[in-house]
Amino acid sequence: MIHFDISGLSEKIKELEKQVSAEGFWDNQENSSKVLTELKRMQNKVEKFNNIRTELKNLEELNELLLLEEDIEMGKALLKATETLKERIEKIELETLLSGKYDRNNAIVTLHPGAGGTESQDWAEMLYRMYARWGAANGFEVQEVDYLEGEEAGIKSVTFLVKGENAYGYLKGEMGVHRLVRISPFDAGGRRHTSFASVEVLPEITEDIKLDINPDDIKMDVYRASGAGGQKVNKTSSAVRLTHIPTNIVVACQTERSQVQNRETAMTMLKSKLLELKEKEHKEKIEDLKGVHREIAWGSQIRSYVFCPYTLVKDHRTNCETGNVEAVMNGEIDNFIQEYLKYNVNN
Repeated sequence: MIHFDISGLSEKIKELEKQVSAEGFWDNQENSSKVLTELKRMQNKVEKFNNIRTELKNLEELNELLLLEEDIEMGKALLKATETLKERIEKIELETLLSGKYDRNNAIVTLHPGAGGTESQDWAEMLYRMYARWGAANGFEVQEVDYLEGEEAGIKSVTFLVKGENAYGYLKGEMGVHRLVRISPFDAGGRRHTSFASVEVLPEITEDIKLDINPDDIKMDVYRASGAGGQKVNKTSSAVRLTHIPTNIVVACQTERSQVQNRETAMTMLKSKLLELKEKEHKEKIEDLKGVHREIAWGSQIRSYVFCPYTLVKDHRTNCETGNVEAVMNGEIDNFIQEYLKYNVNN
């Protein structure tokens, strides 16, 4: 069980405030910026906690008044305010589960369809829409980085950045293979099909994280950008593809205005992938890494989305499930995220 350590947080705030007021604090711009960001984050947490405590006290006093004198309208207002406060408390509780090294970072999400051509490519696009809607509903900015259209429908691949505090912490549990069962809109015979798509979620690497990458190990290709139908993209050869030769990791960016900007974004993505691989393989040097291959197929799925013969979305790790498939596809995945975070703490 994780608790909101308000006293511990208050002590850390005092320590950081001492650093800010210390002589020479502003001499190191990089360090001062980092300290101020951390101080603001902690102060916001304490402020949220104190606001909730004040609101709870107000509701308790209102409840005592209602016990003395019945007031139907006031009672309705109390119930509504209590429900709102409950949601705010649940959100703070969820934030206490985000204690990972990179949980506060932005998230880089890449979707790849599995075998199956148009079926799985359409499924990958459905997942992209789901995450974009979830991001918009939760105050995150979703920025497309690379997009490769499917030949008939859907997408061959897409990479997008989810910007906002704790984006990676919330989305890290989405990483894995997602399975779809439905009557195919592309099958004239109306048969049921099973499709797969992989979701890769990585933390965006910040400037303070240093990775020693040999420039000779990186191959750069430039090409003409091409986006989704009707999307405004730069038609010059400004898109950039980077290949890390030792691991064969490939990243691409085509949505920035210049080749230089696309290369910078692609390098950030490459560093994120290499850091994840480095930590997974427990290697000290980037040069010691080897590429990995994950199969996007049966037996490896983390979640199933069934449209027919019944409706069900089920996470196979936490057993969290719902019959409201439509709501999930419209971005309502908070229950799955919350249950995974609890599961991750206990396992």
